[in-house]
Parts: sequence; C-alpha cells; structure tokens
Amino acid sequence: MSDLQIALILLGIVLILLVLLFNWWQDRRVRKQMQERFPEREVDPLLGPPPPSATGLRREPAFGPVDPGPAGPAVAPGMTPDPAADEADDIEEVDAATEMVIDISFAQPVPSDLLHAATHTVRRVGSKPVRMFAERDGGGHRARLRAGESYVSMQLAVLLANRSGALTEIEWSELWTIAQGIAERFDGALEGPEQQQVVERARALDALCADLDAMVGLALQLPGPVAAADAIRALEDAGFLRYGAALAWMSDRGIPRFTALFDGQQPGVLQAAEVERIDLVLDLPNSPQDDQAFSRMVGVGRHLAATLDAQLVDDHGNPVPEGTEEAIDRQLHERYGQLAQAGFVAGEARAARLFS
Repeated sequence: MSDLQIALILLGIVLILLVLLFNWWQDRRVRKQMQERFPEREVDPLLGPPPPSATGLRREPAFGPVDPGPAGPAVAPGMTPDPAADEADDIEEVDAATEMVIDISFAQPVPSDLLHAATHTVRRVGSKPVRMFAERDGGGHRARLRAGESYVSMQLAVLLANRSGALTEIEWSELWTIAQGIAERFDGALEGPEQQQVVERARALDALCADLDAMVGLALQLPGPVAAADAIRALEDAGFLRYGAALAWMSDRGIPRFTALFDGQQPGVLQAAEVERIDLVLDLPNSPQDDQAFSRMVGVGRHLAATLDAQLVDDHGNPVPEGTEEAIDRQLHERYGQLAQAGFVAGEARAARLFS
C-alpha cells in the first residue's frame, strides 16, 4: 500500500470523526435550547400532581387561546371539573364552505404535549387564519388539545378568503410546507386537494363575498380640533362602550352595531392629543341584523353633533337630510337577507372570519 493510499485512508477517518463530532455538538446545542425553552420540572405537569402551592384550574395545551375557566378549587392536571365533559366531542369543526383542509395521519398516536409544541405557533399563512383540529386516540374530535390525551390525526384548515382577498398559491404552499414539517416530525402522511382546485375555490368565494360586503359611514365634522380625551368622554356619555381598542355602540348580544374612528383610527390606538374628525362606521357583515341599522346610527350621530357642535355628513361630505333613514334601512335589510341566504349570517362567527 502506497503512502498516498495510507494518507487518503487517514484523511477519510479524520473526516468521519469530524462529522460525528459536529453531529454530537449540534445535538447537544439543540437539547440545550429545548431545555431552556421547556425546562424540566420535578413533577411532570401532564402526568403528576401539582406542587402544593399550585392553585386554580390547569391550562391545557391548545390550538387556540385557552380559556382558564371560572374560578374554583384546584384540579389535578389531566382532569377537569366534569370528567364526562372531557370525553365529549368539541362542537367547533371545519367549515367546508369557507376553509380548505390538509389532513395529517400519524403512524403512532402523538401525545398532546408534543403535538402542541409542534403546532402552537401556527396561526396564519400570509393574511389567512389557520384553524387546527385533531382526532383523539380511541375516538373523539378535538378543536382544542387536552392534557393527557394522544391523537392519531389532525387537520389544518385555512380560510379561503377574507377582506385581504382570496387565498393565494403562495399562502397555500406555505401551509403545505408547514403540514409536511409536522408529518415528518411524527412520521405522518399528508392528504389534501390540488393547488389549482384550492385557488379556484378561493377566488369564487372571494368574488361572492365582495358582492355581499358593505360598510356604511357617517362623519362628524368638528368645528376645530377637540381634545381626544374630551371626545372619548362625549361618546361614552352618549352610550358608547370600550370594545378592545374601539368605542362601540353595542347590541343586546354584546356585538358592536357600529364603531367610532378618530381621524381614521380606533380611539384605543390614537397617538394624537387632539381629534379633528369622528367617523361612525357600520360594518354590515359584522353587525347583527337590525331593521333600523342606519336610523339608529343617524340618531346617535345627530345627538353627538349637538353635543360637540359638529355637523353630521355622509361618506361624500354632504349633510344627512331628514327622511333618508327609512330608504337606507330597507336597502340594508335587503343586504342582510342576501348575506343570510348565502350562509353568512351577519354578526355570527362564520361572517366574522370572512369579513375581517
């Protein structure tokens, strides 16, 4: 054997050792990062009892925000106040008319904590929200993961259209890539429709929603800049309530009938100390059906105009004449009916997903 052959063999051995060393270092680094993000505890919160100091209900792994539930006595992890309720199927499910689904089947049941770790950051692709559902080992539909369970399959359901437009090829490809990553992590198999079918359905739904969408606005032209705090106080005195960052005129169902904007912004995020214009906006698909939707908003607008010494005008800047309310109410009533006929009842969850 020549010196060259011996040198090549030695070089190959060194290279193999370097690769093994690099893999060991990578594995050690990843484990360290995982320990930092998910530190080990003396008692596993999914398998053992809580520490003596723990109080309140557990927070279960979930696809979406977790409701901590009403205050009550401590409940051991893996249990609920009503064990029978934990066995029942979740009511929420895929909306086949407005969502497209990728199914992932797992080779072996996946524990809820591992599935939660792999999916908890998946909330949307592009501008489209993504919902997730799972099927429990032994049977049972879940829209929310439960501690102590395992799952044999899951679904990724993406909204086909919203006010940002139809689901695009890029957004669908992003979701498919996410699904592939989850499948590879748990040795699963994917099943889903072809991209062209998805895009065509998305465009059709987007066109339908565009024909049904409607917003109606009125504006209060103030005589000059008004302190934002004074404007907020005037609206609250008139009956507006805080609704997140918005000020809203609420229905008896706890859903806004219409909201107020200060210089085009929600009052809760307004940075300016003064406001020069207040808009009242009726977002029809997101407002519960009301036979006097426009009349009600005009009445509130006229009251505010008198309070703030402002002029009430329409979208085009023209004063709102007396007697126009009934005609517009009839038009809005017709649009509410069209929404309901299409399956998108105004003010309900399905309409809220599409018209957002």
